[in-house]
Amino acid sequence: MLTRRHIRVKVMQCIYALHQEENHNLQRQETFLQASMDNMYSLYIILMGLWVALYERSKQMQLLFQSKFIRNEDISHTLFSENKALQLIITNKQLNEAIEQEKKLSWYTYNEYVNILYNKLVESKIYRRQMALERTFEKDRQFLVELYTEVIAPNEELFDFLSDKEITWSDDFPIVNTLIVKLLKGLSQGKEANLLPPLFKDESDKEFGKELLRKTILNDELFHQYLVEKTPQWDTERIAEIDAILIKMGITEFLKFPSIPVKVTLNEYVEIAKEYSTPKSSVFINGILDTLSKDFIQEGKLKKIGRGLL
Repeated sequence: MLTRRHIRVKVMQCIYALHQEENHNLQRQETFLQASMDNMYSLYIILMGLWVALYERSKQMQLLFQSKFIRNEDISHTLFSENKALQLIITNKQLNEAIEQEKKLSWYTYNEYVNILYNKLVESKIYRRQMALERTFEKDRQFLVELYTEVIAPNEELFDFLSDKEITWSDDFPIVNTLIVKLLKGLSQGKEANLLPPLFKDESDKEFGKELLRKTILNDELFHQYLVEKTPQWDTERIAEIDAILIKMGITEFLKFPSIPVKVTLNEYVEIAKEYSTPKSSVFINGILDTLSKDFIQEGKLKKIGRGLL
């Protein structure tokens, strides 16, 4: 679920927050980093729980329709309640247990958001088009994918609501959305889906963020000097703080993570800079890190384990 790039972003945010403190507290930022990563898993559970809430809303609307309390001949609420792909989600025991145990947010408490979103789904062209199609598992699955990518994921009210609930969710939202769409596309008829993917790919990814944070902070003065030496024409105060942090994180990977290839480190921090820093930052960071990596190789400081890692 968590890619290394996203872990790097979270470490960057922790280091930036640490720099804003009068009394630097590494332990507090390590705790925040862990909470930030755990919160991403919570967001995934909450957004998957939204499918359950929308299903229950469709059942309510269907009952009201059948009881003649409301009448709209143009809408069929069975597109949710009888959706074969959706059944795989709402009947998944492990997912339902995780939804019930999730403490960050329960859709039962925020029914108004569920109702607003359900109405947007029902009013969408995707929903109207689906009503005219023959019902098959494949079409039901594609229906969910299109609703999520074109109505749910881009919904600004949902994004703002979740961002207000947890500060880190604004960055996590696109990542989790991508994962959910991938899982929806992988739903298969007659096969129980694995809807609780691990937060980390493996144990090394789990420890990567903590080690990157700790080693970057503990070597800050030394790595800052490396940065100063490679930017003699620059007043270091003029270098964007995020750029300086990303360069120091890159140096940390060069010198303290022997299994990470130099090219991977360069590419990762250039891409992060494109999203989180100034328009020219990616070129600046690429130039500094590329120069430093070559200098470290010549000086014998850069020692990578495995073939092709330089």
